[in-house]
Amino acid sequence: MKGILGRKVGMTQVFEEGLAIPVTVIEVGPCYVTQKKDLKSDGYTAIQIGFDETSHKRISKGELQHLKQNQIPALRHLSELRVNEEDLAGYTVGQKLDAEIFAVGELVDVIGTSKGRGFQGGIKRHNFNRQPKSHGASDRVRAPGSAGSGTTPGRTMKGQRGPGHMGNRRVTVQSLSVVRVDAERNMLVVRGAIPGPKGGLVFVRGARKQG
Repeated sequence: MKGILGRKVGMTQVFEEGLAIPVTVIEVGPCYVTQKKDLKSDGYTAIQIGFDETSHKRISKGELQHLKQNQIPALRHLSELRVNEEDLAGYTVGQKLDAEIFAVGELVDVIGTSKGRGFQGGIKRHNFNRQPKSHGASDRVRAPGSAGSGTTPGRTMKGQRGPGHMGNRRVTVQSLSVVRVDAERNMLVVRGAIPGPKGGLVFVRGARKQG
C-alpha cells in the first residue's frame, strides 16, 4: 500500500478521443516520512507521513520535537499509512514522497472531509420525493411526511432517515483513475470528483479494489 497527503486544487476537464472527461487536480506532497512503526515496538507496521511545511510556532512543542529529532521541518499535517513488513523496509525516516509514486492509469482512493451543509431537510439530505402542491398540501411540499407505522408500533423507529446535520464527515471515493502526473509541480489529475472544498486536505492511496 502506498499513499500521500495533498490538497484539492479544483475541478476541470481534459479531452480524450473527442470526449470531455471531468477531472480533479490535486497538489500532492512533497511529503516526508516522519516515523516508522513495526511489529516489535508498536504491534503493527505503518509509516507516518507529514505534509505542508509551516512555521515552528504553528505546531505543538511535542510535534516539533518529534520532527526535529529526525531533522525534518515543521509540518502542519501528520497522517498514518498501514503497510506490510516488506513495504516498510523500502521506506526511511526523512524520505521525501511526491507525485511520482503514482503512474498514469493507476487506480487510487481519495479520502477527505465533505463540505458542511448544516441542518438540511429530508429532500436535500436523503433525496426524498416531495409531496403534492395541491389538495391541501400547499404548506407541506418539502416536509418528509409520516414516518411511523400506524397503530403498531405507533412510533417512529430508531434509525429512520429524516432532516438533520449534513456533510462535514469523512468520505472515501474509491477506484479513481489517474489521468495525468506532473512531478515538477507535484500535481496529480484524477478522473471524477473528490470530497471537500478547494484547498481541502485529502489523502490519496493506492486503491483497495483493483479492477
